[in-house]
Amino acid sequence: MKLHTFLPLTLLAASVAVNAAQQPKTLSLNDIMHFETLQQPVISDNGRVIAVEAMPDRGDSRALVNIAATQKQYVIDGGSALQLNSQGSFAIAKIEPSLLSAETLKKSELHSGLVLLNTSTGEQQQFEKVKHAEFSPNGEFVAIWFEVEKSEEADKEADKDDKAKVDEKDTGSKIKLIHLADNNVHEFEHVTQFAFDRVGKNFVVASNDINNQRHTITKVNLINNTLNQLHQSQTQQFGELSVSDDGLWLAFTSGDAAVKRDEREYQLSIIDLKNSQVKPTPTTEEWTLNQYSKIFFSEDSLRLFVGRVPQVDKVVSLPEIKQQADLFDTEIVTGLRNLKVWHGDDPKIKPHEVKQYSKELQRTYLAVLHVNANRIVQLADKDVPNVQYGEQKRYLLATSDVPYQKMITWAGFYQDVYLVDLNTGRKQQLLTQHPTNEMPTLSPNARFVAYYQQGQLFLYDIAGVRRHTISKDISVSFANEDHDYPGNAPSYGFGPWLADGSGIIAYDKYDAWQFSSASFDGFMLTAGEGRKTSTQMRIEGLYEDKNVPATIAQQQTVLVHGYNEKTKADSLYSAVVGVPGLTTLMETDAKVKVLAKSKNADTIVYSKERYDLYPDLYTADIAAPQDGVKQTALDKQRDDFNWASAELVQWRDADGRLTDGVLIKPTNYQEGKQYPVMVYFYRFMSDRLHSFPHMAINHRPNFAWYADNGYAIFLPDIRFEVGYPGASAVKGLTSGVQKLIDMGIADPDAVGIQGHSWGGYQTAFAVTQTNIFKAAVTGAPVSNMTSAYSGIRHGSGLARQFQYETGQSRIGESLFNSPQKYIENSPVFYAERIQTPMMIMFGDKDDAVPWEQGVELYLAMRRTGKDVVFLQYEDEPHHLKKYPNKLDYTIRMKQYFDHYLKGAKAPEWLEKGEAYKEYQ
Repeated sequence: MKLHTFLPLTLLAASVAVNAAQQPKTLSLNDIMHFETLQQPVISDNGRVIAVEAMPDRGDSRALVNIAATQKQYVIDGGSALQLNSQGSFAIAKIEPSLLSAETLKKSELHSGLVLLNTSTGEQQQFEKVKHAEFSPNGEFVAIWFEVEKSEEADKEADKDDKAKVDEKDTGSKIKLIHLADNNVHEFEHVTQFAFDRVGKNFVVASNDINNQRHTITKVNLINNTLNQLHQSQTQQFGELSVSDDGLWLAFTSGDAAVKRDEREYQLSIIDLKNSQVKPTPTTEEWTLNQYSKIFFSEDSLRLFVGRVPQVDKVVSLPEIKQQADLFDTEIVTGLRNLKVWHGDDPKIKPHEVKQYSKELQRTYLAVLHVNANRIVQLADKDVPNVQYGEQKRYLLATSDVPYQKMITWAGFYQDVYLVDLNTGRKQQLLTQHPTNEMPTLSPNARFVAYYQQGQLFLYDIAGVRRHTISKDISVSFANEDHDYPGNAPSYGFGPWLADGSGIIAYDKYDAWQFSSASFDGFMLTAGEGRKTSTQMRIEGLYEDKNVPATIAQQQTVLVHGYNEKTKADSLYSAVVGVPGLTTLMETDAKVKVLAKSKNADTIVYSKERYDLYPDLYTADIAAPQDGVKQTALDKQRDDFNWASAELVQWRDADGRLTDGVLIKPTNYQEGKQYPVMVYFYRFMSDRLHSFPHMAINHRPNFAWYADNGYAIFLPDIRFEVGYPGASAVKGLTSGVQKLIDMGIADPDAVGIQGHSWGGYQTAFAVTQTNIFKAAVTGAPVSNMTSAYSGIRHGSGLARQFQYETGQSRIGESLFNSPQKYIENSPVFYAERIQTPMMIMFGDKDDAVPWEQGVELYLAMRRTGKDVVFLQYEDEPHHLKKYPNKLDYTIRMKQYFDHYLKGAKAPEWLEKGEAYKEYQ
């Protein structure tokens, strides 16, 4: 690990000029492996420092820490998972084991470290074997939690003494609390949990020294840096901790240390920090706490939320055969069976139940303790298990999918929506069988609920027990205008509430609307400019707290992001809440992403990219993004190469609809010359016109690599008709390819097609209907909808029926009601027609599409004498995960297309296949 300091970016210009004079290199797979991509950046609360991880496709990351005003940059080799304190004066970066270490050492020999960087001086401290670290909310302290020190000798002694093995989660480890200003350190041993309050006044640790029967809770006053041991026990294992923001209360859970963690029942207690006295909390026979019960205070410190369970279950263990008689004991022998019983009335099919088992095992049901009254109210239960936490003081929203778990199999996901009273726990049902992806939103003052239903927007007045249709007199639709799935169209969603609950933002396809919760009418905040210019307008740049949704205020100036459907370019505007109209701030011919906003300043971080412009980071005042200062210089990675460019192509499909697509021309493109074409697609692709290519080796063709090797790449949009997904894809694909042929760019005898998953299905189907493609590579395709319909998605355990009836496959009816549609849309039934050479790829542990779908297509093509090859990657899921497999597939795909589209000699594996081998 090394730490470097770099000069401002302007001094890099000379080296860039030298590079520009050099002869361009041909982009190689090795170059792609080393190409760095910036991950989600973080920004200090005051907006002065940004940090981001630069991660290569293969290899070790770098942490980049920039002083925004001066662009001075620190680089920490191997750094990732960056955090900044609120002032930006310190950064921490996790140091993962190097890739070489991970490939050559045992797992037990691999440990993560940490670097603490002083951004003012450049000084750094390095820590080894760190499992977690975080800054205090006020940024003055950092807590560094180390791995448990494991001793083989201690383990042997424990076995010798017949001591019960301690659960790893009950075993504490060392933590260091460092005062950043003077490097003063408090150390605590045997720590199993720690917590800061949210304002940075207090820090608490639970230390559980099991061997010495010493369990303590200690508080550090972060204002005067003093320690106070609040509570101790010889028998109680301390669990969760939470400190109220007003510094008056500490809550904790505890349970009998002698009981196994899985079977331990916990109690909730509160310590009055004014006098360090433990205050008992109410208990009930119906509810208790277990190891998964989390606790946290509301921001006003008046409510303590806690997860409870009906009971703590005993751990189920298999019977054992210990003596001769046990061999013939039917109860013991059948107790060792391996059986799952599938009942027709099960709420969940067994694979789904199995996949959800660990989640359900850890499920707790939210309750609230009203601190001053010392009264606990159960909010969630088994009938209504999900309560959406918020800082509202009277009501919260709750949901239940319990009545619809069986129908998930064929109909998709629905839930009932409730208001739950924080004072009584009473639940009032608002919506029945509501789509899960259309979650209502509760106003900050808990007076109104906003929701969408069947094309209309509603505000529900809780006190008045009345709903108001706020979109009823508006001619514009709030339903998705591009919806091409079976069933009702979803909405475009809601934006932020006004902080006082007086209104809410909602979106149609193009514009942002502001609705009043007093008059229940609305106006276009963006003044119709979105629809007039075909630009989708959305409010951006709001600081997001992970627990509390962002809000806006009347007369506040907000940043609006615009995406133009015609040019595919992004722009930024400002709008004043409550006042119709927009002010243009920045117009671009690029894609712009607002990535972060500082908590206490108006500084934003954004990226700007095109196919030929790397998405480097910029910082700017939210009111003047056009004056953004460039903070990273990773675009220089392109300097050694001759980069291609992308352009928009438009044509009319077979139904006469105007359709868009992206054409990436080969490097060194010559006007009038015909090129081999790689067609890659899924659904809508034209919004990628200004996207920088994903520089990675995976299940897709790397656009930059293919373009630098003489290919044109074509990304067409596909629009679907319900009931006829295959035919819809063929119309879009063939008309788009014909457009490229008519433009003189595509060699009509050298057009290839590649798709994965849903794109893989379309690829497989397309070549049964047209011979326009000269080679096809299909990854993880459904080939037979009749057999796939009643299959299982092994990743989630869900049945696949809903996907065909209401989801992506868009048939719109069951197999039993419309078998002919399933046949008509299945490639395997048309294998005899295929004239295009095809390569099929599947991982044989595919968790989304049963890999037997690939076998069906291969066997059908093999039986009918077609040109087919099947790549089966062992122990791989839906998307290849193991790098050797990703690289191998990438190489074989390119060899395949080079042979069929460019006339290159066929590699031996393609010409003769490969015999099965076993390796030792």
